[in-house]
Amino acid sequence: MSAVPQETIPASQSVPFLPPPISSLDDTGISSLWLQDLALKILYFQGYLTGFRIAEELALPFAGVVDQILETLKREKSIEVKSSQMGLGEGSYQYAITGEGIVRAREALERSQYAGPAPVPIDVYNEAIRRQARGRMVVTSRDMRQILAHLVFSEHTFQRLGPALNSGNSIFLYGPPGNGKTSVAKAFGNLVLSQGMYIPFALYVDGQVVKLYDSVNHQRALNEDTTSAASGSLRSATRRDSRWVKIRRPFVIVGGELTMEGLDLVFDDVNKYYEAPFQVKANGGILLIDDFGRQQVRPRDLLNRWIVPLENRLDYLTLHTGRKVEVPFDVLVVFSTNLPPRDLVDEAFLRRLRHKIEIGDPSYEEYREIFRHVAGQKGIQYNDQGLAYLLQEWYIKRGRKLRASHPRDLCDQILDIARYLSTEPVMSNELLDRAAQSYFVEF
Repeated sequence: MSAVPQETIPASQSVPFLPPPISSLDDTGISSLWLQDLALKILYFQGYLTGFRIAEELALPFAGVVDQILETLKREKSIEVKSSQMGLGEGSYQYAITGEGIVRAREALERSQYAGPAPVPIDVYNEAIRRQARGRMVVTSRDMRQILAHLVFSEHTFQRLGPALNSGNSIFLYGPPGNGKTSVAKAFGNLVLSQGMYIPFALYVDGQVVKLYDSVNHQRALNEDTTSAASGSLRSATRRDSRWVKIRRPFVIVGGELTMEGLDLVFDDVNKYYEAPFQVKANGGILLIDDFGRQQVRPRDLLNRWIVPLENRLDYLTLHTGRKVEVPFDVLVVFSTNLPPRDLVDEAFLRRLRHKIEIGDPSYEEYREIFRHVAGQKGIQYNDQGLAYLLQEWYIKRGRKLRASHPRDLCDQILDIARYLSTEPVMSNELLDRAAQSYFVEF
């Protein structure tokens, strides 16, 4: 299996859910005192800010919400107006924190250092995820041929992948290294990424903040409107709640660094707020557990952690206070491993994984197809005689197994050597021998 030019991904589906606009403090679902503390922390860290800028930092509309917060803080002498521009309204006033405000801000910072967009109550988030649930992601054989057009493997394997993706539950990909298990999962991710959804920047749980959005695991949708409702744009303000961001459905990859602790709420003892675990960040999309079996925890313990979420489509997270929080588990979990399944878990555990698919070694014809595509991509003159020589001398005579990644790596070797020799990259016996000598290790 190897890369060839990728075809167009099927058109994205519309997202029916749109976060309703905020028009009052009650609409936020958070107490006004808590939002006042958040505004004071923002002013404490950033100094002088206009009313519109404070609203932008809070991701809340100025009119009817932030103006009420600032009015209360002014009345309590926690903030003061430092300058104003006549005729532009209170949103253009520049505010500064006072001595009394600093005392209150520091008290708030002792409870939590979070000073970003106002969070969304957890129950509102849960309902939004359910409304945006992928449900049964129906893909046809034609769709699969489009998203997997850049990969070459057997028709038998191909016909098993579509039903697995449609299940929306769990997929176990296994087989020798270098045959494209991760590439298959990423191709699934390309399909998921073609769709959009909304997630909040942060969640609110019993006065605690759980940071959800991060730029590593989430990509903003290309049609995301970056105009802030807080900045005074009436059109944006009436469209949706700015505490939410539109992203491409997540495709989260974790590997050997995954721990059991990483699957629960992670409390930052310094900043005193939580980071959402991987499966929550992957809600609405795909979670790929790469190199399954090489994590720091036993595969059995890891699968035990997934039993309830996979069967009930619900997950339970724990606050440091001990309280359990229920969240939807709308995640397609893909396990990918190079290890034999029998060495990882017993039959009872494998039975809980919906689809088990082996990504095996390519046939000689498939290997030829991969090599031909890769050589064309990389500007190497392909010929069957050279490939026959390579297969005879470096595979058949040496009892070496074919791997789908070999053509790509050998072609890269040919390019490196040809550049050094100032010659054309071709599939000559000499260049193939030098490439193979540099690439293969005899055991």
